[in-house]
Amino acid sequence: MERALPAAIVTLKDVAAASGVSISTASRALDERTTSRSAAAAHVRKIAEELGYRRNSFASSLRRGETRTLGVLVPRLSDTVMALMFEELEKAASSRGYFAMVATSGDDPDDERRAAETLLDRNVDGLILATARLDDELPRLLRERRVAHALVLRTDGISPSALGDDEVGGYLAVRHLIDLGHRDIAVVTGPAFTSTGTARLEGARRALGEAGIAPRDEWLIAAGYGIENGYTAGETLLGKAPGDRPTAIFAANDNIAMGVMAAAHRHGIAIPEDLALVGYNDIPLSSRLPTPLSSVRVPLAQIAATAIDLIVNPAAEPRIRRSMPTLIPRQSSGAPVKFAGTPGR
Repeated sequence: MERALPAAIVTLKDVAAASGVSISTASRALDERTTSRSAAAAHVRKIAEELGYRRNSFASSLRRGETRTLGVLVPRLSDTVMALMFEELEKAASSRGYFAMVATSGDDPDDERRAAETLLDRNVDGLILATARLDDELPRLLRERRVAHALVLRTDGISPSALGDDEVGGYLAVRHLIDLGHRDIAVVTGPAFTSTGTARLEGARRALGEAGIAPRDEWLIAAGYGIENGYTAGETLLGKAPGDRPTAIFAANDNIAMGVMAAAHRHGIAIPEDLALVGYNDIPLSSRLPTPLSSVRVPLAQIAATAIDLIVNPAAEPRIRRSMPTLIPRQSSGAPVKFAGTPGR
């Protein structure tokens, strides 16, 4: 059989004619969703390969009323966690035959809604939001419009969500510090409008309560998730006399922890000798810092796969699925001998 020239566009009609079957039969044989194992289908696929046929997945998806495309909305891609989350979502989507496209919102509700509308205007089959706020109207609007969607990393407590168990993660971090002998423990959380910030603080409070520790109000600081937010919080906590500052800090993400590290360095406070520190998310840089950072690892690949499953199988239960985090101890929280076991410390 003579092959088509490389520049020629081989159509489904050409494949059907060369195979001696109808166009509908050729289409079914070449449909990757329902690939037949019959000899006739194998013959059609062999002919298609010889002719150099390339199936137009986009056109066939449009005929079925779908584009096999998912829109992903994140606050910003300059945030390492969000960039890593999108990479995992992209991989998980691809494994299910979907293409993922990303847009950013800057954690602004108005920009979030505009970005969501832009993605929907491109006929995506569903939206995945890493931007949900506890006061966010967008998930409610998506539910009312029956738009397939899933929330990742954050949740509003109602829409389908795939996230880490942030309450458990906050508990693990602070329990670790307590087990090292600390009692003067500060917590720098994320923004109060995020489920991550509130849940990690709740877990931290539970660990403190179990140990009979009443945290100082001024040592519970709600901040943003950037390094600069951690630096500002660190200045507030560490710019005091030794007896008036904490001996340990749980930072609700690794960026905050790195900002605290910078503030500690400015004040001549050694980590972990003078200050134990635990972060959250365990981004790749955490283990490579001059003082490797103890952190709570979140299974992003598992969360991504769960999010795609919530889109593909919208009726599946449970609607809100939490993956278990893991504490990764490193040098930044090494047992501070000068504080361990000291009454009141």
